[in-house]
Amino acid sequence: MLDNALAGLALRPEGPDGVSRPKNGIYVDGTFGRGGHSAAILAALGPVGHLHALDRDPEAGHHAWREFAGRSNFSFHARNFAEIAAVANELGIAGCIDGVLLDLGVSSPQFDDAARGFSFANDGPLDMRMDPSSGESAAAWLARAKESEIADVLYQFGEERNSRRIARRIVETRGESPIATTAQLAALIATVPGPRSHKIHPATRSFQAIRIFINQELAALETALAAMPMLLAPRGRLAVISFHSLEDRIVKRFIRDSELKAVAREFPDDAEVAENPRARSAVLRIAERVG
Repeated sequence: MLDNALAGLALRPEGPDGVSRPKNGIYVDGTFGRGGHSAAILAALGPVGHLHALDRDPEAGHHAWREFAGRSNFSFHARNFAEIAAVANELGIAGCIDGVLLDLGVSSPQFDDAARGFSFANDGPLDMRMDPSSGESAAAWLARAKESEIADVLYQFGEERNSRRIARRIVETRGESPIATTAQLAALIATVPGPRSHKIHPATRSFQAIRIFINQELAALETALAAMPMLLAPRGRLAVISFHSLEDRIVKRFIRDSELKAVAREFPDDAEVAENPRARSAVLRIAERVG
């Protein structure tokens, strides 16, 4: 939904002659990933525009320096997007930001790298941390968490109806041998009887839930959104791409209850879904600071 997000941020407004012109201003890509959105924003910026990008994944930082080190109008901050207000205050740009983009969840390179442990498509260590150098891995948490805590996480963050049975099986299994890889966990979950969807792998919701919990993704989203009214300039835009209902509900509620005005809600078209099946559940919401 790249083009939709850029249009939502009003990065290429058309002049009276119908020609799009580069736009100046201060923009923030709060979830840099591998820089696809940042590259497009930079291409649309004028000579005195500036883009600040944030990401806590060290690989994202390496990519940013490789690809954009020579750009004077680009700054990368190795920070969680929950810290966007702190970064803005340190830079003295709070209240002056013309647009913020948040593309939530895990990037495709993170999913595709088996060593990161986000996906069970290929076996790898059960890690799931956005920043592998910080915090507790999924394997370490599953090795110590109480059965009730595991069940609560699976239900709250994955909407997994089979959460209690899965939690019980995890605790039983770890008593015999550690659950250390993505394939182990996925296979374990697949053997647990109970209600399930036939459209997705039985482990899909549990993997989502554990990842969200390990990285505190929803708390980070709520913190970042709460700062938007003080960060955006008058008529500044917020664009958020979410990929599941838990995220989208938080964004929808924030826009409804905040000082921002809802501008648009958009979905990927058939062509984009055909090219990138992971986009099928995406929702883009655009909001604008009034006054």
